[in-house]
Amino acid sequence: MTSAQRLPTGTDEEREEAVAQATSAVQRGDLVVIPTDTVYGIGADAFDPDAVKALLAAKGRGRNMPPPVLVSAATTIDALATDLPGYARALIDAFWPGPLTLVCRQQPSLQWDLGDTRGTVAVRMPDHEVALAVLERTGPLAVSSANKSGSPAALDATEALDQLGDDVAVIVDAGPVSAGEASTIVDVTTDRGRVLRSGALSVDRLNDVLAPLGATVIDDDEG
Repeated sequence: MTSAQRLPTGTDEEREEAVAQATSAVQRGDLVVIPTDTVYGIGADAFDPDAVKALLAAKGRGRNMPPPVLVSAATTIDALATDLPGYARALIDAFWPGPLTLVCRQQPSLQWDLGDTRGTVAVRMPDHEVALAVLERTGPLAVSSANKSGSPAALDATEALDQLGDDVAVIVDAGPVSAGEASTIVDVTTDRGRVLRSGALSVDRLNDVLAPLGATVIDDDEG
């Protein structure tokens, strides 16, 4: 693959072109880089096994580290996940779109291969208008941070280009991301949530939302 096409989003016309080009690339089975509210991400059609395999290869990861899936609407989670507990829906209502990734039991009928998921899928709805515009057209994308494994996540398009420019078709450049802090990951496959990775949302903030339900999440780091 030739070096990535870097597309600005400074005007409405540029944004429309960037979203359209990214969508076309995904539909061709290529990889793209898009901005999110946390870091820049490298994305592939979640339902294209070859594209997901290429994503893992670009990052230098194996099947034991499957990528999360980003969606454009909270309701999409019911098409991807099953047996979602009530406390998980409360977290979605409070923090989506936003920096919260939920590890759920995946719908058994899904025809995809994200890697060695052990029957789960990690889902997030990002709080970034350009990312959501792309996702609205492509459907769910497998997205991981735009960096080679072991390197810092890209916080702008230049960093993404430096690390992944030879592996992706399109880089959507929306300027530096404002947060730069990874999403908080919560396992919601059991009756009590477990924080697998601390990030932009603290355990206290999660539990403040869950308190009226009499529910809590626990932090694996403290267990």
